[in-house]
Amino acid sequence: MISIKHTTAVHILPIVLMAASLPSFASNPAKPSPCAEVPHGDHPKVLLSNGTLDVLVFLPNSVEGYYRSTRFDWSGVVACVSYNGHKFFGEWFQDYDPLTNDAITGPVEEFRSEDGAIGYADAKPGELFVKPGVGVLRKVDDSPYRFGFPYPLIDPGKWTVTTQAHSVTFTHTLKGPGGFAYIYEKTLSIDGSTMTLSHSLQNTGQKAIDTSVYDHDFYIFDGHPTGPGMSIRFPFKPELQDSLGPAATLEGNTITYQQELQPKQTVASYIKGYSDNASDYNFTIEDKNTGVGVQQSSDHPISRFYLWSIRTTVSPEAYIHLNVPPGETSKWKIHYRFFGPPAKP
Repeated sequence: MISIKHTTAVHILPIVLMAASLPSFASNPAKPSPCAEVPHGDHPKVLLSNGTLDVLVFLPNSVEGYYRSTRFDWSGVVACVSYNGHKFFGEWFQDYDPLTNDAITGPVEEFRSEDGAIGYADAKPGELFVKPGVGVLRKVDDSPYRFGFPYPLIDPGKWTVTTQAHSVTFTHTLKGPGGFAYIYEKTLSIDGSTMTLSHSLQNTGQKAIDTSVYDHDFYIFDGHPTGPGMSIRFPFKPELQDSLGPAATLEGNTITYQQELQPKQTVASYIKGYSDNASDYNFTIEDKNTGVGVQQSSDHPISRFYLWSIRTTVSPEAYIHLNVPPGETSKWKIHYRFFGPPAKP
């Protein structure tokens, strides 16, 4: 079940959301946004603009939604960000199918527990478990949880979406099996050149919700392939668990790509070296060839970090751990500051 509310005092542009008959907000309706047209854009969506930043966001919908699979949180799926004429994010995969687990654009988030998903370890084959932002899923066999497997979605819960000129708020209410229940709220807002995801997870069930959440960024800068000049800079000295191979090197607190990644080539490793201070959740991804990049930060410390990158995208995945007792609420924020010189005509 989905209900949608709109509150705004600015001009409404229905053309961007014709498929869903929902409004899109833009500060200058006479000038089309660089994010107005995206691949497979005929799904419920909203375009936010403050004159500096444009953000196109797909909306959760169990029938017409851009993403309807069972790995990632359905809320806050960003199809495009535009700043100074540069475009961020986009489709990094080859084949699109709304029911494919990884057919999604970033930044997107996934909740992952020690056993893979909430209640999965205790469920027998055929019984139910929970993924926040997705719903109630069915366990199919005795195998360990597989994040890439499309578990049957039994109950998508209730989604409420409220849009304003510079923000969109998603509320997901779910009463799951085994005493698990929650009200999950995420607000995506823009201010200047910064996009912020503000989260709230209220435990309305009888059992503690012990889970982690991470952002699978899927960064793309102007459609350029991952290669020389691209870097990830940390406030701490990273400690690599695995070799990055010849395509990337670590010097000091910066990982720099040395070669253009080829199809099926991966640069990946778990990373340590961070402290339990929130200040270490502050890293910058930049294409130094163009000066375009994003600074990503949070008000919570990193609990786990994984770098995954292929030719079409770079994904520094910072995890945040949550343990929410019954009747309590956890809140956290992630900020994305976009930067870059004016794009050349």
